[in-house]
Amino acid sequence: MAPGSKIDDSEITATNNLFSDVVTLTSPPLPTLPVDVILEILCRLPAKLLLQLRSVCKWWNFLISDSKFIKKHLRMSTTRRRLHFLRYLSRPQNKYILTSYPLDSVFTNLNTDLTEFEYSPNNFKGDYPRTTFEHFIGSCNGILCFADHYKGLVILWNPSIRKFKDLPLFTKPDVCIDFHMTFGFGYDSSTDQYKVVVVLDYLVPVSTTSWVLETEVKVHILGTNIWRSIPTYPFGGVPVPSALSGKYVSGTMNWLVSKDPLGWGKPCYILSFDLVNESYQMILPHIDGEDMCDLWSIGVLRDCLCVTSGNDVWIMEEYGNKESWTKLFTVPYMRVRDNSHVLITPIYMFDDDQVILKFNSDNDLDLALYDSKSDTLKLTDFHPIDYQTIPEVCIESLISP
Repeated sequence: MAPGSKIDDSEITATNNLFSDVVTLTSPPLPTLPVDVILEILCRLPAKLLLQLRSVCKWWNFLISDSKFIKKHLRMSTTRRRLHFLRYLSRPQNKYILTSYPLDSVFTNLNTDLTEFEYSPNNFKGDYPRTTFEHFIGSCNGILCFADHYKGLVILWNPSIRKFKDLPLFTKPDVCIDFHMTFGFGYDSSTDQYKVVVVLDYLVPVSTTSWVLETEVKVHILGTNIWRSIPTYPFGGVPVPSALSGKYVSGTMNWLVSKDPLGWGKPCYILSFDLVNESYQMILPHIDGEDMCDLWSIGVLRDCLCVTSGNDVWIMEEYGNKESWTKLFTVPYMRVRDNSHVLITPIYMFDDDQVILKFNSDNDLDLALYDSKSDTLKLTDFHPIDYQTIPEVCIESLISP
């Protein structure tokens, strides 16, 4: 159901049945309002307020905690997006700071409705005293996913309800030449399950002077205690280290892949992994009659896959259709913090076609608002403490990880 659309008769019937089950707990509040009106009001409220309303009475607590209500609230939450920045403070603090802003305030007032959450690794289950979750894997339905790239520990975190979950560790290859991991996090709508995917690439020595590239792919389904090994992709290549997390689009995970065995070569195709049937697809951006290989970064704009090539931003209007690639805009040249070479990644596009862009150089990160109508860039007042500060756009939800 689209945000703002009316509830259908089947949902009204289901809601009335739900209320009839709990009517013996207490009298419904606001008896002068129809049940469907109460439901429509509540499902449009922010998650933080709904958590407070659960304590009003047993009836509201039962309703707000019900899985059907949580899913309906999620469908209505697409307009309530926040920009999160994850930052790790090492010793002596040894804690994580998640700073959260309403998305539309990032370019007006960074102090508007600022929310900060602190979390210590000591609160995670297990003993991970040296763990640093410096990589955002991504977000899906209000749940943030981040990982320690070296240990392979993955954490799920919903900042709206302040709930965390650490996933079981997976077995890593025992190699000594080279090894890196690439992650993805998304939702399988066919089974109503969340999945985390990890691609393990490593070099295995076959002699004193030669080695061979090996690849493993593992999948974890949220709610289970195992990582399943599945067949690897048949196209060759390695997800590039500069893109340690895949992008979730249309039920698939997507990574930039290089044919270089160490992953440092020019990305030459997009690896797509279908979360429903766990199959692979190679996507080649097809632009002006040719397959484009000079890919710099990958992102998602308006639920469509997008890539940057130099200062050009291209979008795949119909997922899987290589003929649907369209150039959205070309970002004007801009020297950011006295760095002449930067990596541009689109983060979010507003309804008026303005786009939040992330600029990465070797040691700096900046955010800018690009206006495609006037072809202008506006830098934010946001200045991260260090280049490891990671931005991620996420909606609000009541879903527990």
